[in-house]
Amino acid sequence: MRFANRQEAGRKLAEALEPFRGQAGVVYALPRGGVPLGREVARRLGMPLDILIPRKIGHPMQPEYAICAVPEQGQRVCNPREEASVDPQWLAAAEDRERAEARRRRSLYGRADAPSVAGRMAIIVDDGIATGLTMRAAIRDADAREPAHVVVAIPVVPSETAATLETEADQLVALEVTDHYLGAVGAYYDSFPQVSDEEVIRMLEEAAGREG
Repeated sequence: MRFANRQEAGRKLAEALEPFRGQAGVVYALPRGGVPLGREVARRLGMPLDILIPRKIGHPMQPEYAICAVPEQGQRVCNPREEASVDPQWLAAAEDRERAEARRRRSLYGRADAPSVAGRMAIIVDDGIATGLTMRAAIRDADAREPAHVVVAIPVVPSETAATLETEADQLVALEVTDHYLGAVGAYYDSFPQVSDEEVIRMLEEAAGREG
């Protein structure tokens, strides 16, 4: 499955989530790339839009390769084999840096009137997924907010990752679960530019305006 851009992926994901329209809940997008999809989903379902900010910890020799992810609230999630292979002091320092970056982004993006999800549905949206560590950290963060039900919504997900997410979230909604993942999220999009901080802020402000 391919998408013209994040907006198209968001609209298709929103269609798949249509059964949740009218229910009490919050759509949580993972910045930055998940926010355009989250905006489409929140608009279609009539739910407020907010963000969760899990942060990836890359391997010291290969930073793009995630070995752990850190939620804003709660303990980190790691690949146990990779966690055991790195220096604990290095890992602790990396975790501190990523938590500080999450706080910076929360201050930059965060809305003062963030909606409560306690006792309601949390729908977590991103533009793609590979190892699932970042999404698993986001699930932990959402769980700490005491929702009644946690849904992970994603355009494409590898089968093995999907199986893991289904054990940690209450429900997984994916447009495609594949045994032949292409290796990079951008491989599923015709247009996949970086989303800027300014775009994230604008989309969140627009969503808050609709809710008001």
